[in-house]
Amino acid sequence: MSIWSVRCLCQKFCRQAHILASRRIIQPVHRLPQLINGISRPAHNSLYQMVKKRTLEARSKLQANKYPNQNACMKVAQSVEFVPDMDDDVGAITTASNIQSPPINFTAASAVMQEPQFRVAYADSRPSSTAQEVLKSSQCEKPPALSVDKSDDICKDPCEEFHRLRRETTIARGGGGDVCGGDGEDDDKKKAEEKLKQLKLRCILGALAALVAGGIIAWLWSRQNKDGSGDGESPEDALKRAKISGFVTTPSSSDKLPAHVPYLIVGGGTAAFSAFRAIKSNDAKAKVLMISNEFRKPYMRPPLSKELWYTPNPNEDPIKDYRFKQWTGSERSLYFEPEEFFVDPEKLDESVNGGIAVAQGFAVKKVDAENRIVTLSDGYQISYDTCLIATGCSPKNLPMFRDAPPSVQEKIMVYRTPDDFDRLRRYALQKRSITIVGNGFVGSELACSLAHYSKENNGGKVYQVFQESGNMSKVLPNYLSEWTTQKMKAQGVCVIPDASIRTATRDESQLKLELNNGMSLLTDIVVVCVGCSPNTSMAGASKLEVDRSMGGFVVNAELEARRNLFVAGDASCFYDPLLGRRRVEHHDHSVVSGRLAGENMTGAKKPYTHQSMFWSDLGPEIGYEGIGLVDSSLPTVGVFAIPSNNEKRADSHTEVRADANADEQLKPATGPEMSCDPSEEPNYGKGVIFYLQNEKIVGILLWNLFNRIGLARTIINQNKSYDDLNEVAKLFEIHA
Repeated sequence: MSIWSVRCLCQKFCRQAHILASRRIIQPVHRLPQLINGISRPAHNSLYQMVKKRTLEARSKLQANKYPNQNACMKVAQSVEFVPDMDDDVGAITTASNIQSPPINFTAASAVMQEPQFRVAYADSRPSSTAQEVLKSSQCEKPPALSVDKSDDICKDPCEEFHRLRRETTIARGGGGDVCGGDGEDDDKKKAEEKLKQLKLRCILGALAALVAGGIIAWLWSRQNKDGSGDGESPEDALKRAKISGFVTTPSSSDKLPAHVPYLIVGGGTAAFSAFRAIKSNDAKAKVLMISNEFRKPYMRPPLSKELWYTPNPNEDPIKDYRFKQWTGSERSLYFEPEEFFVDPEKLDESVNGGIAVAQGFAVKKVDAENRIVTLSDGYQISYDTCLIATGCSPKNLPMFRDAPPSVQEKIMVYRTPDDFDRLRRYALQKRSITIVGNGFVGSELACSLAHYSKENNGGKVYQVFQESGNMSKVLPNYLSEWTTQKMKAQGVCVIPDASIRTATRDESQLKLELNNGMSLLTDIVVVCVGCSPNTSMAGASKLEVDRSMGGFVVNAELEARRNLFVAGDASCFYDPLLGRRRVEHHDHSVVSGRLAGENMTGAKKPYTHQSMFWSDLGPEIGYEGIGLVDSSLPTVGVFAIPSNNEKRADSHTEVRADANADEQLKPATGPEMSCDPSEEPNYGKGVIFYLQNEKIVGILLWNLFNRIGLARTIINQNKSYDDLNEVAKLFEIHA
């Protein structure tokens, strides 16, 4: 259950409570009695009325003399009111005893029936008699010694007539009352008002209870997922994680930071810490303030996708100090230095021997290079003598995931920090299925590492989805990229090439990914590894130039963007005298550029001419190092040592473009569909690949060859063309 679901549920409760609270008790609509003939017909003339009246009186006297017992009933009911039919002009009274009534009153307002009926009334009754008027007449007592047949309709008990008229009057007026003579309309209204008040009170109490319950659930859920992992971390683990990574600013307020520092570094990554070491080596008592938006001390990133997954660690989460075993066998921590190495930011001014202080959890929004002032996001300003920008880059996300509903975004993550490692490690321990999107360095390395980790811990399935035809297709030639893909499949990675995610939906527990090739993939978590973009958000406010094509702050050969303002690491777009303007996102470039920027901050004024290298490991069988401009779109020539029948043989492969068929010199680079059986496929055990531009070597990739990167750098720096690259390959001793 997500925070968004809890929020929607609370909104639904509040909306229902508001509707119930605003609801009114509607009194039943009482229908007015219908008119029988619409408007009562007036008398034809006064003469007709007078004659009619005298005739009826004469008949009444005659009838009374003829039937003397009828006088008793006449005292009770002295007139009979006839309700005429729609087609009658004048109603004629016919009763069981043939009694003629006093003058007829044509009434329509008091008629409530559609059929012509007789109604007993009083001689002095008005055109519409009501129950109150009957009550005033005090004729509700039977005369004594009245012997009349009870079956006679005219001689009924007048109290019954009173009850009937009272009921009709009550219905006509829309009220209710006591039949025994008290009007209960006020009592009913009071009862209705009391019911309405009770209903409103219940609705209000229900709404308050829903809000309180929703708030408690949201609070508990937010505490449970404080690090955004959403996988049910216990409070003890959250507390342990908070102690290691902080999650709080250091110091607690920016006001406690020094107002002026000689050396200021914006960023807390590899380039920033490398610059500090260079500053400290040239200025022993240098006071350096590092401003980082992370809540950790400086650490290295490459082991997050490599060695940490292959190092046996205790089942504690998080791993203390993130210690791992290097390929050389030595053990070290992910952090560059322990906690005791750093100076408290509040005590930096008082430090006699200087040192480095890290302000954790702060961000810089503007750098005023002219006045040498840095403005933090909360408005606090710090002046400096020299400043370095080493903000690095942030991982990219796909638009379809970035714009997805919150329920889907909870299952999407990027991979760059130790917190991401902890979250993904918990998923692997819980035997969840994980899908990697991307085939670059981080995506391919992480897929192999997760497959190994899942195999060791009986974990879930690991998928890798990418649009290209093979792994590392932007770096490796086609034949080597396809061979690498088959090797990754053999390690347990379910590789899905030539596919992209079209839609992503979520059920109660999993994500359903619809691919453009018609496949559907169910997974528990998606890790997006599609590259990163440099952090240059402060460029506009700081009036710094950003390269439009490659991104990054534009700097000169000394890595200087403005006077006394330098840029190093992934965020720098520097000029390479040999290969032109470049922006590199490798660990070695961050180390070397940071070191050079630190030296120039102390006045060295050295140009950046270093050819940075990189390395990658795809499981225990594949490892390679590269230097220079390593791009599969360039023409390549590969020379490999392939064992066959216990003999060493060097085969070379030439590829003009990454999307073209390999042109082989000694052995075809392409062949039948490759499988994971070594007996049916080429075995690219060791080799070297040359990347050419204008017939000159601009990049070298050492395939399963190590400790030869210095030789490769020397060959690139010579900037010359070679007639026979097989002879150049012999320098790397691929058979050794």
